[in-house]
Amino acid sequence: MTGNQDRWGLPLGVGAYVLWGAMPLFFPLLEPAGALEIVAHRIVWSLVFCLIALAVLRQLGGFVTALRTPRILGTFTVAAVLIVINWVVYVYAVLTDRVLDAALGYFINPVVTVLLGVLVLRERLAPVQWLAIGFGVAAVVVLSTGLDGLPWISLCLALSFGLYGLVKNRVGRTVAALPGLAVETTVATPVALGYLVWLGGSGTFTGHGTGHVLLLMSAGIVTALPLLLFGAAARRLPLSVVGMLQYLAPALQFLVGLLVFHEHMPPARWAGFALVWVALVLLTVDGVRRARRTPRPGLDRA
Repeated sequence: MTGNQDRWGLPLGVGAYVLWGAMPLFFPLLEPAGALEIVAHRIVWSLVFCLIALAVLRQLGGFVTALRTPRILGTFTVAAVLIVINWVVYVYAVLTDRVLDAALGYFINPVVTVLLGVLVLRERLAPVQWLAIGFGVAAVVVLSTGLDGLPWISLCLALSFGLYGLVKNRVGRTVAALPGLAVETTVATPVALGYLVWLGGSGTFTGHGTGHVLLLMSAGIVTALPLLLFGAAARRLPLSVVGMLQYLAPALQFLVGLLVFHEHMPPARWAGFALVWVALVLLTVDGVRRARRTPRPGLDRA
């Protein structure tokens, strides 16, 4: 790993998470398009952007190989279903002034990931990790009782993205991020195109002039660009640093919802966020301790 790579790692990682954190400012620009239409455009134009990027970066081979491997294609099909669910719920949350619920979902996500490790992978947790899960559950209980119902947007985002990460973990070492996203969008594109064609035939397609159509098309760049930045950063940064950066996006979403969209924060919501933040502190401290105990690998890697 060269010094030049080290210097670029942190700016690339911060750039990726800042773009993800600022996404709530982008989707309202696409109205009056609804969540399903926006996600359909996001899928189709993400595929176009990915194919161009794959050609430029000479990674088309990995994309084609993944498509031709039934096991990998099947895994990515499941991943595609999960990420499309995540996108639809997220865009719906933004368009209905529930950015804070979306931010909470991504704050909860690390806790859900740890819990999935126990339930699915049969991992053994340290006491501090169980304590963090306890705080996460307490947050859901407080929010459910204080806000008259389950925070379904937050839970759906956390579960869908947690399961998505679990599925991607099965192929993460064999398929890079960009070819993987290309495969996922390839799987989802026929359905997305069919929906857009149906909207056009029914007269409900919401393209209002060239500017609006271009904004809808730009959803592909908005989707793929932070992923490219993240993929470049992940190769340059220690895993512990990447883990710390993951909280930047929901923190920015929280600030956007609170300060830009002026969403209401009753005491129960503050309490729920506080409990989740305690859980994240516990997980972060535990992760840093584990990273310090693990011998660092040599730097003679590709």
